[in-house]
Amino acid sequence: MSLTSQDLLSPEELRRKRLTQSLVVWGTIALLLIIDQAIKIWVKTHMKLGDDIQIFDGFHLLFVENEGMAYGITLGSKLFLTLFRIIAMGLLTWGVARLIRSGKYSTWFLVVLALITAGGVGNIIDSLFYGLMFSSSQGAIAEIFPKDGGYAPLFYGHVVDMFSCPLIDCTLPSWIPFWGGERFKFFEPIFNFADACISVGVVALILFFRTPLSLALEMLSPKRRRHTSRADKEE
Repeated sequence: MSLTSQDLLSPEELRRKRLTQSLVVWGTIALLLIIDQAIKIWVKTHMKLGDDIQIFDGFHLLFVENEGMAYGITLGSKLFLTLFRIIAMGLLTWGVARLIRSGKYSTWFLVVLALITAGGVGNIIDSLFYGLMFSSSQGAIAEIFPKDGGYAPLFYGHVVDMFSCPLIDCTLPSWIPFWGGERFKFFEPIFNFADACISVGVVALILFFRTPLSLALEMLSPKRRRHTSRADKEE
């Protein structure tokens, strides 16, 4: 790995950098989680499944629930998905902590990783606890902490989605073969704040942080960690 800012910092400067980045990264994750959960709890306690509130033209709050991944993608069983999310976010959180401790990476890069972490954890909270916390939203506004128990056991809660903003929503011209005169929507998935955090983070990584991401993955790889551990023992 090429020379980094860590090599030029005094121990005290490195300590301050780690502290600052820790506060920024974990503070960002906490703030995003609060926003995500506040939106979801408001939707659960003010809307029924299928309710549609127009905020402005092209942007609606449309309450749906899904058992899948971001944007309603379904893959395998509900329990498998929840366990997969927990393991993935556990590894990502561990990785972020290691990167902060290394002192080799920019705060902006770590904030982008914080976006993805917060988004993943936000949806995990739904899957783990919402089935216990809320009554069903089918045909009625959900009650929080209902006396008769929630709508599902631990691990089987549904992820709350609510943002609907199709990029294109129009009626196709009548002269188009087969589909003329039909309504056309592009980007129909209903998503939530956590999904948006994940998407923004992934796009930012691809566009602006490919090199630090590659170096970070190399640093966190088991082979690299074994080599570093042996080197430390030899010293």
